[in-house]
Amino acid sequence: MRRKLRSPLPQRHGLDAVRLRTPAEGPWATIRDHLVDRLPRVAPGRIDTMLREQRIVDLSGPVALDAPFVPEHFLWFHRDLPDEVAVPFEIHLVHRDDDLLVVDKPHFLATIPRGKHIVQTALVRLRRELELPALSPAHRLDRVTAGLIMFVIRPERRGAYQTLFRDRLVHKTYEAIARYDPTLDLPCTLRSRIIKERGVITAQEVPGPPNAETLVELMEHRDGLGRYRLTPTTGRTHQLRLHMSGLGVPILGDDFYPVLTETPLDDFTRPLQLLAKTLEFTDPITGEQRRFRSRLTLRAWTAYDDWARTGR
Repeated sequence: MRRKLRSPLPQRHGLDAVRLRTPAEGPWATIRDHLVDRLPRVAPGRIDTMLREQRIVDLSGPVALDAPFVPEHFLWFHRDLPDEVAVPFEIHLVHRDDDLLVVDKPHFLATIPRGKHIVQTALVRLRRELELPALSPAHRLDRVTAGLIMFVIRPERRGAYQTLFRDRLVHKTYEAIARYDPTLDLPCTLRSRIIKERGVITAQEVPGPPNAETLVELMEHRDGLGRYRLTPTTGRTHQLRLHMSGLGVPILGDDFYPVLTETPLDDFTRPLQLLAKTLEFTDPITGEQRRFRSRLTLRAWTAYDDWARTGR
């Protein structure tokens, strides 16, 4: 197996440098010309500035502005960071050992860098705060969902733990707060076909063979609200939110289902009342049974008026 090339650039703000490989052939006279075509969202003038400031490098060092195009050549650089809204909630440590880090992620914090969320993500924050530059996620959790996320500390263990989630060998449960409907026959197992089209913010249920399955149980109810346990067998995008909405009891704070309501990124009120509560699996390294439980609670259940007024 070919060893992955190590970046000549250190992490910045907990982020690895971008690595590009030039194609085997092309019409470009210079590397600069190739980058202009390769990175259409970056202004040509910005690429020129990065080259002049020696911010684009190869294994030999900074790439000159007039450096000739070289086929199958590796380049590294750090992208310009977008302006981000700070997420004013802490990440709470649940467990840490030599291999694993398990945390309670707050609502509104993305798991990994993507789109408009780069520095304000759980991965980048934890790399910086805990000085763990090689930290990587074993799985992901939606930005608006709170609760347990597991990270792998040592790169050589990453594949073993990520494979657990890929092969559905991790038993996960969630809690959700939604309207109580006494006519629902619970517990019940929901099965449907869910698709998520690229570029479309919401997913949808469509006719066809089921690819999503969720067990829905009512744990308790009071004052017109229910506290539900959701146990997914599969992990489709927005599966739990779609299934609860399909039952006629959408999760409180859901601004996607049943009706899409776009919310500003700096609006931290009325968070989605969905919590990743437990993770359980057989450790692929040690063979021991692991079980982690979130220490968070859902505010709409413990203090509904406060959640409805301020979301905190």
